[in-house]
Amino acid sequence: MKSAAELIADAKSRIKEVTPAQTLAMRASDPSVVLIDVREDREWNLGHAAGAVHMSRGTLESKIDQAVAREVPVVLYCASGNRSALAAESLMQMGYTNVASMSDGFRGWVDANGDIEG
Repeated sequence: MKSAAELIADAKSRIKEVTPAQTLAMRASDPSVVLIDVREDREWNLGHAAGAVHMSRGTLESKIDQAVAREVPVVLYCASGNRSALAAESLMQMGYTNVASMSDGFRGWVDANGDIEG
């Protein structure tokens, strides 16, 4: 049986990770990029990346199809990059073709001077 750390490491080996700086550049050059915050409601309410869509990790798979087309570029983030890595792997399994997880999560976004709302 795998530990949580092993599951996360396995997911990170199969997905694309982008830094907060790369995410900022992607959004500046391509307005179709959707930034999804997979943190819990209480985390989202304390502040989130400007323009992000909120779908907590527990509801992502049931909500994503109504919100984002499978070919649209998606960057997922959480607090540190672990939940978003698992979420990215899940979306890839669902047929999403242009998915990445933002390494360092919301903390990295703040450190990279990304715009914040909330």
